Amino acid sequence: MSYDRPPGLPIVDAKTPAVLVPARPVTRDEVAGLCAEVRALLEPTAGAGVVLVEVVGPGPPGLGIVDLLARLQLTARRAGGRIRLRDPGSGLRALLDLVGLRFEMEGQAEQREPALRVQEEVEPGEPAV
Repeated sequence: MSYDRPPGLPIVDAKTPAVLVPARPVTRDEVAGLCAEVRALLEPTAGAGVVLVEVVGPGPPGLGIVDLLARLQLTARRAGGRIRLRDPGSGLRALLDLVGLRFEMEGQAEQREPALRVQEEVEPGEPAV
């Protein structure tokens, strides 16, 4: 049996990604539980391909949160998905850059070209600066 495709755009069921909010500071004992939670969220029955991780908490980020994020990303990739950071602070972004880890980020301003300098009018005969 055959049928014609209905006119117009196909209907897409948009899914919002699952959100994981680990409390800070994260202890070593909690890391295994959070990795298991990411694995469960990325199971084929859950239907999520991305898990949003909100890293919130008092104080500046440390290497403990970097270790957690690296382990969560590894767990997500092994499960066939990925994690995305939601609105990471500038301190966390700087720390991730320092250790060489790259993550997808939500709420991050686009990187644009630097603003051009103001061009001043030069009078003939003025010395170069």
